[in-house]
Amino acid sequence: MNRIDERFNKLKAENKKALITFLTVGDPDVETSEKAIFTMQSEGVDLVELGVPFSDPSADGPTIQRADERAIEAGCDIFKVFELVEKIRDKVEIPLAFLLYYNVIVQYGAEEFFKRCAEVGVDGLIIPDLPYEESDEIKEYTEKYGVYQISLVSPISHERVKDIAKNSKGFLYCVSSLGVTGEKTEFGTNFEEFVGTIKKYSDIPACVGFGISNGAQVKDMCRYFDGVIVGSAIVKAIASGTNGEERTDNLKKKINDLKSGLI
Repeated sequence: MNRIDERFNKLKAENKKALITFLTVGDPDVETSEKAIFTMQSEGVDLVELGVPFSDPSADGPTIQRADERAIEAGCDIFKVFELVEKIRDKVEIPLAFLLYYNVIVQYGAEEFFKRCAEVGVDGLIIPDLPYEESDEIKEYTEKYGVYQISLVSPISHERVKDIAKNSKGFLYCVSSLGVTGEKTEFGTNFEEFVGTIKKYSDIPACVGFGISNGAQVKDMCRYFDGVIVGSAIVKAIASGTNGEERTDNLKKKINDLKSGLI
């Protein structure tokens, strides 16, 4: 069984919600990313999204864009991301998913990419620029190598929700509102209606991301969703430290803040 399924089954049995966190690998360096992943696991995060640095992260706001720029400048690429996962996988029990853009897969070679994911222990992929309708391009490999493509759905997906929800694996990435990633102070989406539409067609865990940055927002979102996804606030916490100890302390504080809202 895929680790993502195992984790959500465990959470469901314990009547708990998921905390999913994101970091850009290589920002400011790979060693910091390694420590951050271990910190996330020890602090009770349920799944970690590993952002693969990319020169044009179109779905991301300025915080993650700058993190990608710093990581690329430091020499991080998909090969180093794979090396990191291979190095730590036997010590990291929680699921690991890549957030990356489709061009990275194409340039690597699709089948070789998925084969490598399976070898090192990557459980899922979030590919913002590969919509559900075009996912057949990699379906053969997701099934062959057991690596889930995590589908995204937004409040304006409307008639697409049925097919996306019914055919999704792992969990459904629910985009909180239109626009790019980044911390938000308020959301205009009718979440009860949004989640209600999803649950009409599938019982797959629905987790919400884009804009969530603190425990109060986590608590509010957990009224509707099976979990929350936090990216920019985590990236900012790591980047705000001037040394390894400060970065770890800042990350722990932010995770504890977010966990305070889990219900």
